[in-house]
Amino acid sequence: MMLQHLASSELRHRQEALSRLWGGFPQAVSSDTPEIEAWAVPLDVITKGDDIIVRASMPGVASGDVQVSIEDNVLTIKGQTCSQDQVDDGNYLMRERRVGAFHRSLRLPDTVDTEKAQPHYEHGVLTVTIPKAESKKARQLKVQVGSSNGNEKLP
Repeated sequence: MMLQHLASSELRHRQEALSRLWGGFPQAVSSDTPEIEAWAVPLDVITKGDDIIVRASMPGVASGDVQVSIEDNVLTIKGQTCSQDQVDDGNYLMRERRVGAFHRSLRLPDTVDTEKAQPHYEHGVLTVTIPKAESKKARQLKVQVGSSNGNEKLP
């Protein structure tokens, strides 16, 4: 029993050291951790045509437990998950699935129209589609042929 506790303690210290090294990546949680800290959901950010698409993975999270907001061009995803299969009468050998509060904030470019953002949640993946603002879309300009005043010489 003492050997198992020492091995668990050593593993936890190594995980904490790696977490500090990588700064911000979620770390595995041991069974004797008193609190499970807030964790950040992983994101993919994609441009498709004139849209920016943000996908957040949140497996096992009910849609009612997800909040999406945009303020000052910052997209924030918040929520809560709980462990329905919490082990009360045993010890975890490994515990990597996170429970508790989660959040993630992402600064958006000023070229998007946040008023037209569309969130959609399905199968544990939140997809937020944000179109580019009409006034910020590239305009096609007509190219003039010939010189404008006739006095210019090309090198």
